[in-house]
Amino acid sequence: MDASAPLKLGWIGLGSMGLGMAKNLQQYLKSSNAPALSFTNRTLSRGVAVEELGGVPLPRVAAVVETSDIIFISLSDDSALKSIVNEILASKNIAGKIIVDTTTVLPETTKAISSSITNAGALFVAVSGASHKAESGQLLFLVAGPKKATEAIVPYLKGVMGRGVLDLGEEAEKASLMKTSGNFVTAAMMELLSEAHVFAEKSGLGSENLEKMLEEDYGAPVMAISKRLATGAYCPPKGERPRSDLKLAIKDVGHGITCAENVGTRLKIAEVALAHLKEAKSYADDNGGRALDSTSMYGTIRREAGLDFRSDLVKGRDA
Repeated sequence: MDASAPLKLGWIGLGSMGLGMAKNLQQYLKSSNAPALSFTNRTLSRGVAVEELGGVPLPRVAAVVETSDIIFISLSDDSALKSIVNEILASKNIAGKIIVDTTTVLPETTKAISSSITNAGALFVAVSGASHKAESGQLLFLVAGPKKATEAIVPYLKGVMGRGVLDLGEEAEKASLMKTSGNFVTAAMMELLSEAHVFAEKSGLGSENLEKMLEEDYGAPVMAISKRLATGAYCPPKGERPRSDLKLAIKDVGHGITCAENVGTRLKIAEVALAHLKEAKSYADDNGGRALDSTSMYGTIRREAGLDFRSDLVKGRDA
């Protein structure tokens, strides 16, 4: 990288998390009169919102790598990440560039990719955050990698795509491990609140009274999940994208269970949550592949209690 020239940034992958972050980043670059964000995606039209903000769409991964000093990656899973990294490594010389991965993957995947990128002469940083906060720019970024690289990217994270940064040191896989821990806590909260809502409905307490108590005693993070159940977001209208995809939740919770097994412990609540998520996927498959939210374990728990998967609110909305 030319220290005297403004840094050029690139983006690969515009899923639900990547799109929100890329939009916020391009808005910042535009307001700073910095070079526009170049981006690519398997379906390039997915980036229309970024292009409308001034971003530059490019047809290939290699083109983004060639024109960028710092390249952000945001993909769906380990397999997709490995494939894109292979494309990056196969492109022109990447020596001196910084590769920033935001994908939720197994720590061993991050470690292997970090080694490959480093051996090619580039710097690799793993960055993680909660996907549902990407659009609002309220992510807490979990960052791990070489200090030179993390210092270079922090100005584009805090106050731009997120509210804060937690530096986990130089071992890139630590960011993936911490994200996995966070995903476990979130899944456990979803499981607990789903059971609480079903209990409130079956016992006659009612969801409204439950939510009043949750708001007073447990605050905004718990209420955010509770609202996804009570408002029917757990089972979005047919044809609409969920706030957080069920299939990715199954992958993320599965990663947590695997990580726990690797260090000789168990995440038993995660095992219960994963079973409920998989049952929700079976329901989705039986209903034409309907897209469901990561909170759709609520529908499964409803069925276990003798209720319909869809709440009265969802059924009324669907009708």
